[in-house]
Amino acid sequence: MLNRISPQTLRILALLAVLALVLLFFSTQVPNYLNGRLFNRISSSVAIMAIVACAQTLVILTRNIDLSIGSTLGFVAFATGSLITNNPDLGPALLLIYSICLGACFGVVNGALVAYASIPSIIVTLATMALFRSALVEYSDAKSITTGNLPTWLVDFPNYKVLTFGSYQLRASFLLAVVVVIIVHIALTRLRAARKIYAVGSNPEAAEMAGINSKRVVLTAFVLSGALAGLAGFMFLARFGTITVVAGLGFELKSVAASVVGGVNIFGGSGSVIGAFIGAVLVDLIDMSLVRWQLVSEFWREAVLGALILLSVAADATLMRRLVAWRVAREKARTQRSTQS
Repeated sequence: MLNRISPQTLRILALLAVLALVLLFFSTQVPNYLNGRLFNRISSSVAIMAIVACAQTLVILTRNIDLSIGSTLGFVAFATGSLITNNPDLGPALLLIYSICLGACFGVVNGALVAYASIPSIIVTLATMALFRSALVEYSDAKSITTGNLPTWLVDFPNYKVLTFGSYQLRASFLLAVVVVIIVHIALTRLRAARKIYAVGSNPEAAEMAGINSKRVVLTAFVLSGALAGLAGFMFLARFGTITVVAGLGFELKSVAASVVGGVNIFGGSGSVIGAFIGAVLVDLIDMSLVRWQLVSEFWREAVLGALILLSVAADATLMRRLVAWRVAREKARTQRSTQS
């Protein structure tokens, strides 16, 4: 039966099992843990992280990484808030397009340097992380965006209840995140152009020999990642309202954690945005549960997150090695039986 299940599906099934175990564990440690309030908090919180993890996944699939994604999100959130504050009559569609396009521009900078200047992505995005954050500090001019200056439709959007089942609420921000993840997943699995991302990540040399323009694919991945980070910036503004120069700080680590925990191979070429989405839920669930667990100090939250990344990478590598070895042994046994008969 395992022979018929793809490694990607195995990763997702394992993730769901871990998610269930985490819920079960904390339900025994935290009073009144499993309720609608937990679902509502997690779904509201993970909506932004899911899109950021989706953006990070597109880059990691090409054997790269984007450490500037938090700075991009922060700059877009502040710039979008500044625009709507000065132009309160601006429509939702135009504001959303502005956020996405602005984020894509940051992606062009990263992608061009990585793909065409041949500078390692970790160096490029480490530098642009600081540059984009410094640009935000300069652009903000020591000012902040406040909720009182934002239109009502924007502030109310994240908590708008699309569906309600008792105390469980399906809110607009979470629904938007799910829709985005599904669209990206369908594109990566169904569209031939999007499948080139996997080809480049698996083997860049073979992809070039097959006629795929690897540089263009890497650039496209960074641009799409920036666009999604821009969308996340829009949602960040809508959810928190008050935006300062530290907006988006820490999203770099969490987005990498969500992707890696979600089964995305850090060396590129394999993984899915569905896995990254579940990884984002798992990371957010653990992070929020640790706050309510009195036995563990709040200062250990980042340590737990780091340990989770290490365990996920090690577990993924071990699982893949054993799965490959098992399948090779199975094929050898099948070949021997066929030759004997």
